[in-house]
Amino acid sequence: MRLHWHRRDLRLADNRGLAEGPTPAAGLFVFDDAVLEHAGSPRVSFMLEALGKLRTAYRERGSELFVRRGDPAAVVPDLAAETDAEFVSWNRDYSGLARERDERVDEALAGAETTPQKFHDAICHEPGSITTNAGDPYSVFTYFGRKWRDRKKEEPRESPDLAAVEGDETPIPSLSELGFDPPAATVPEAGTAAARELLEAFLADGARRYETDRDYPTRNATSRLSPHLKFGTIGIREVDRRVRETLEATDGEARESVEEFRSQLAWREFYTHVLYFNPEVVAQNYKSYENPIEWENDEELLAAWKRGETGYPIVDAGMRQLREEAYMHNRVRMIVASFLTKDLLIDWRRGYDHFREQLVDHDTANDNGGWQWAASTGTDSQPYFRIFNPMSQGERYDPDAEYITTYVPELRGVDPEVIHDWNELTPTQRANAAPEYPEPIVDHGERRERALAMFERARGESDED
Repeated sequence: MRLHWHRRDLRLADNRGLAEGPTPAAGLFVFDDAVLEHAGSPRVSFMLEALGKLRTAYRERGSELFVRRGDPAAVVPDLAAETDAEFVSWNRDYSGLARERDERVDEALAGAETTPQKFHDAICHEPGSITTNAGDPYSVFTYFGRKWRDRKKEEPRESPDLAAVEGDETPIPSLSELGFDPPAATVPEAGTAAARELLEAFLADGARRYETDRDYPTRNATSRLSPHLKFGTIGIREVDRRVRETLEATDGEARESVEEFRSQLAWREFYTHVLYFNPEVVAQNYKSYENPIEWENDEELLAAWKRGETGYPIVDAGMRQLREEAYMHNRVRMIVASFLTKDLLIDWRRGYDHFREQLVDHDTANDNGGWQWAASTGTDSQPYFRIFNPMSQGERYDPDAEYITTYVPELRGVDPEVIHDWNELTPTQRANAAPEYPEPIVDHGERRERALAMFERARGESDED
């Protein structure tokens, strides 16, 4: 008998730990309060649906997904003893918190005379397998991405035989039983079938336009697979194989677009490698400056940003999409992150924490990497002097203000040129155009100069020193 402890691999197919263990397995999922305290309602809601579908899949095959709540270092050995399991397998997770947890479970199983078995599964190439010629982990994506692209990928595993066990009477808890309110946002469908449907629809259309259209939030050229990759409702090897098959069947500009999407899978792994070798980046700047960055952290400005009431239309549209859908288009994520850190001069960690609570697809490595990129504190970060202009970004990537007016109803019916010039209008012009929509809470030009001065002081280059 073997137990397979699911964490971020809520699927049967293309699951290395489940498929490669020495004996057929039954499943186990543990609700760990130390993890739940960092989760948001949308994410937990998605996870619960995925777990329900995974348990159904186990039961349809005559097996069971056991569900428990508590400290895994106590729960996992106890259930192993209860079920006479000789082995407990799991797929590695790479955050500092997860690695500490797994070490404690490993030690507890050794004391219980149950053999732990750990597998690499969550990404194509595990940390330490792609390094510089000197053997060091990469801190720049370009070189990492080239090696990732050319490195041979393993093929996905088939769904394995499962252990025949009696049913578990413990139900999957509800959101309220876990201490969460129902999400205000509409959460996407979870489960492997939903993930595969998204993947195939994307490869048939959006992937072929990805290079030219991905930055435009109304053009539907992104995969929306991020929550499924976060929770592993689809395996990364399955995704990569289907992308490679699409590449082989495509040529011209469409092929270049599919290749560009594949590079995003490499970005995902790059940030996972960065987190593995630098677990402190969750709370600390990756990039060091001579002096501390003097974030202003104005609470009223932060609250207006969270509400989507900054008076900068593309920023407000993004923040309201986040509230309504627990999701935000990636280009808009960059815009709102730049606005928070460079216009409002608020520490990137405040934005990261808000996204962690609100996003259904929050992933520690990817979100941390993205926020630190925008804040000019991370790997491959934009230079501190490159500051997004939220008005020109809106005009470029949403020229007809279609995205903006989808989420900012106060601006519906307003001419797009007026929307994109909102910060340059007089108060009277704004009141006449859209009286319900707020005035800009800061002046972008003035804030840009303050941000530059703030980073120059951090770099030790300011004349004020």
